[in-house]
This record gives sequence, structure tokens and C-alpha cells, in this order.
Amino acid sequence: MPHAIRIHETGGPEKMVWDEVSVADPGPGEVRVRNTAVGLNYIDTYHRSGLYPIPLPAVLGMEGAGVVEAVGPKVKEFKKGDRVAYASPLGAYAEVLLRPADRLVKVPAGIDDQIAAAIMLKGMTAWYLARRTYAVKKGDTILVHAAAGGVGQILSQWAKHLGATVIGTVGSDDKVETAKKVGCKHVIVTSKANFVDRVKEVTRGAGVPVVYDGVGKATFLPSLDCLRPLGLMVSFGNASGAVDAFNPAILSQKGSLFLTRPTLFTYTAKREDLLQAAKELFDVVKKKVVKISVNQTYPLREAAQAHRDLEARKTTGSTVLLP
Repeated sequence: MPHAIRIHETGGPEKMVWDEVSVADPGPGEVRVRNTAVGLNYIDTYHRSGLYPIPLPAVLGMEGAGVVEAVGPKVKEFKKGDRVAYASPLGAYAEVLLRPADRLVKVPAGIDDQIAAAIMLKGMTAWYLARRTYAVKKGDTILVHAAAGGVGQILSQWAKHLGATVIGTVGSDDKVETAKKVGCKHVIVTSKANFVDRVKEVTRGAGVPVVYDGVGKATFLPSLDCLRPLGLMVSFGNASGAVDAFNPAILSQKGSLFLTRPTLFTYTAKREDLLQAAKELFDVVKKKVVKISVNQTYPLREAAQAHRDLEARKTTGSTVLLP
């Protein structure tokens, strides 16, 4: 029988168990996929810890890539042997799994499986952030928190390609060069410098039109002070913990600011949007406009160690779990 990483209760990485699981034949609208690579994401730790509640027991993981083993009735877009990738629903930490056909995309030639697994969630997140939530354009100066992280690296490269000047923050000196390599013209080490002051210095007091914040609690309120009037605060993750409750009047006091808490699911709920996101993402990766760094791999059965390293900020770029 195939195996998967499951949790039977929420908590730390020690709650992750390498279980035997049964995988049925695909039903109507379903595809059975044998994973070749699985992406690691911070949202996986939220599901494991209970920050984002999910029904238990559960197989963790959102994104992966693999090969179609079988297709169910009414599935016409895929066939046995197709290379596919996905970013939802939950259940990616598995050797074999069933996927809804309408959530799969074909992986084009020129994109290998580890890259595909590493970019579906993080890459399409960068797509909606830079292309939809705020349409980055030539001449913009933007702020990207955690620029050396998985989403941060892709977003920074894509924004630079679109003509923006990118200010990136990182947590330590050893990540500065990584942030520079992915297109950040200005890099701020948050443990050593006040990023609000540095952003004001770089923008000559004007502020930025958008802040992309996947860090959360530690960066949220100071980030509001980095925005110009009518600027947009994009809070899309909680790496440092959930953002504290605040009075929305603060947005008016700081310049009639806008705030959004977007999700990839909303931006790709329609199949045509999912296909568009994947197409644009694969295009920039194939053209090497966006270079993907898979800097760590772990056997899938050792996913708990991958979680420990991720939460300890020992990883850079993307991490892939190998079944």
C-alpha cells in the first residue's frame, strides 16, 4: 500500500506520522496521480499546528507534481502518463493520491518535476500578487518582506521583470546575497535596521504603493508606515504569527490605506483563471525570467524535519519532498 504523511491531532512536527493509506480508483471528475515531487510551504505548518483548522485525520500538503496513473469517468483533459501539477486541495504529502481533474494542470516540456512541485503554490501566489492584487508596473518601488523565502524570491524576480524597483527584507545577513540575486535593489536586514526608516530613505519620504507581507505579526503594523497615501497593504501570510486585532480607523489615519488578505484559492477558483496563472508562471520560468532555486530536498517520510527547519528559518528558496 502507498504511504502518506498524516496528522491525527494538531501540534508540533512530532504529530506527523508516516501512515499506510488506501487510494481508491478515481471517480467521476477525478484523476489518480503518483507523486514524483511535493512542495513544502508555510501554510503546511499552519494546518499541522491548528492555526488553520482542518478536519482530522488529514494528509498535509498543498502542492505537488507527478504522473497520471488513471482517470475517472467524464475526465477528458488528461490521460494515463500525463505529467501534471497542482496547488490544491489538501493532501499532497502522499505517494499516490486522488485529485479533482479541474484542479490539475499539465506540466510543459522544459519544466522538470521538482521545479513544477516547487512553483505551483508559491509561483501562482506570486502571480496573483504581482499581476492581480496589485498590478506591478514599470517605475513602481515596492516592498517585499521575506524576499529570500519561496514566494519572496519568485515575487521579487517577477516584479523586477515588470519594471519595478524592489526593496526586500530578510531576517539575517546570510540571506542578503540571495535577495540581491533575485532582483532586490535594496535589501534590509530586519534584525539590524529599522525597515520603515530605510523605506522612507529609499523613497525620499514618499512611501511605496504596495507592501507584500507574508511575515505577519512582526511586520504588519510597521509596514503600514511604509505606504504612501492610498497605498495597498497585502497581508498574505503569518510566518511570525497571526496579525493582532486592530482598529481599522488606523488605515484612515495613515493615509486612507487599503488592506487585503488574499488567497490563491479565490484567485484561481475559476478554471480559466487557474490555467492562466499556470500558463504565465510556466512562461516566465521557461524563459528564465524567474529562476527557481530548490535549495533543499528531503525524503517525504522525513517531512517532520523539513517542518522543523522551515520554522527555524534554516531554509532558503524552495524545498521539495521526494516520495
